Amino acid sequence: PGLMVILGALFGGPIANGAYLIGIASAGTAAIPISALFPMFGAIFAKLFLKQDISKRVAGGMVICIAGAIMISMDGGGSAGNNFIFGIICAFIAAIGWGMEGVFSAFGMSMIDSNIAITIRQGVSGLVFMIVVLPIFKSLGLFVDVLAAPNLVLIIALGALFAAGSFLAWYVANSKVGVATGMSINSTYVLWGVIFSVIFLRSSLSPMMIIGAIVITAGAIIVSVNPLDFVKKKED
Repeated sequence: PGLMVILGALFGGPIANGAYLIGIASAGTAAIPISALFPMFGAIFAKLFLKQDISKRVAGGMVICIAGAIMISMDGGGSAGNNFIFGIICAFIAAIGWGMEGVFSAFGMSMIDSNIAITIRQGVSGLVFMIVVLPIFKSLGLFVDVLAAPNLVLIIALGALFAAGSFLAWYVANSKVGVATGMSINSTYVLWGVIFSVIFLRSSLSPMMIIGAIVITAGAIIVSVNPLDFVKKKED
C-alpha cells in the first residue's frame, strides 16, 4: 500500500504538478480547464488497472469533457504561437498524472490512513522535485536565486500554504463524503482558477474559453458522481 501511495505521489507531484505549472506558463488560463480532465482519465485507468466498469453516465461525462477540451483547444483563448499548443499538451499530461495518482492513492488508502497517505505523498513529491527534477533541468542555480529573493519566497510560500490547505481539505472530504463526491466538488477549481486568473493575472477570456470551462466542469462532475443521487436524497 505504501508503494502504491509513493507511485501516486510521483505521478501527481513531479509529473502532474510540474506539467500543470508549465502549462499555465505557456498557455495561460486555457490550461486550467484542460487539466480538469483528470476524473475522466481516472475512470479510464480504474477500468484498466482496477477492473472497474465504466457506466453509461461516466462515458457520457467523458464525452462532455472531451467536447469542452476541444472547444478550448481550437479557440486558443486569444493566445498565439507554439507555446499555446505546448501548454495544452502539458495540461493534458497533468490530467493524466492526476488520474494515475487517484488510482494508485485509492488502492493505497484502502489500507492506509489518509493522514499517513498525504504525508507520504507530499514528502515524496517534494524530495523528488529537489533531488531529481531540479538537477535534470539544471535549475539548482535558479532555485538558490529564488530563495535569495524575499518577495518571490513570500509569493511561493503563500501559494504553498493555499495548496497545502487544499490538499488536506480534499483528503478529509474524501474520507468523510466519499471520493466520488469529493472529486466532483474538487473539479470546480476550473471555474475558480479562471476567475482568479482574471482578477490577479489580468488574463483575457474569450466566450469560447468560458463555455469550454463550464462544459468541462459539468462533464467532470458527471464522471465523478451521479447528479440524480442528490435529487433522490432530497426527495427522501
